[in-house]
This record gives sequence, structure tokens and C-alpha cells, in this order.
Amino acid sequence: MSAIHLIVNNRPHDLEIAPDTPLLWVLRDKLNLTGTKYGCGMGLCGACTVHLDGEAVRACQTPVSTVGAKKITTIEGLSQDNTHPVQQAWIAEQVPQCGYCQPGQIMSAAALLAKTPKPSDDQIETAMVGNLCRCGMYQRIRRAIHRAASTAGKGA
Repeated sequence: MSAIHLIVNNRPHDLEIAPDTPLLWVLRDKLNLTGTKYGCGMGLCGACTVHLDGEAVRACQTPVSTVGAKKITTIEGLSQDNTHPVQQAWIAEQVPQCGYCQPGQIMSAAALLAKTPKPSDDQIETAMVGNLCRCGMYQRIRRAIHRAASTAGKGA
């Protein structure tokens, strides 16, 4: 066990935990932030996507000891009241079906738009390729990302 200091959703947390524990399990089991989902455990499906200093990463493949001083943002920290442009676009485009993959999809889309405010379809596909949706909502996801891009900065 090691003393680990994390900043999650702008809140400090001090934990005693094995350094090789995946960030996913720290978030879900130690901090009770269950919006980040377990999907495959191999970093292939994207359900566990969170941000480390704004970069989309797979929490299931990120040992907690590698986080260091980077700020972690989970789906719970994206906005307090679901007013983030991506969340609003997801609702407007009726993206979710079963909803299981949606936190990871939203986190990947938000990271993309933070770097590329007006992405092309090819840029969206490249950024989202690691996020699987078993319900096949890829067209709605693309539309929602374009919608979020068009409303970001307008008070979405």
C-alpha cells in the first residue's frame, strides 16, 4: 500500500492503495464515482474513459501510481448540472439507447472538442474509434458531436 494523492473533479483525495491498482477501481470502489464504467478491462471499449489533464485515457489501463499531479475529470465532473455542450447535444440527438457506453463516449467527445472545436467527420472518427457502442448509435454520436461543436461557446 502507498499513500496516493489525487485531484478528482477538482477535489483532493488522499488514499492508501496499491500503486498498481487501475484508476478505474479507485474511482468506482474508493471514491464512489460510478459513472466511469467497466467494460472490457483491456482498454479496448472506451467505457472507462476519463480525462487526465484534459486527455482522454482508459482508466482500466491506467495504474493509479502513474497519475501523479495530473487532474482527473470523470463524467461526474464534466458539469454539475449536465450543461456541458456535449451532454446537451447527447440529449438533443437522443444518443443513448442502453446508455452503458455513454459516459466514455461523452468524455472522448469532450476531449476532442477541447482540442478541435470544429472537427471534421474524419477527426471525429479518429477520436472516437476506441469507443464501442453495442447499440450502434454511431450516426447519432457523430451528429451530437457536430451539434456540440456548433453550440460550444454560445451558452449551449
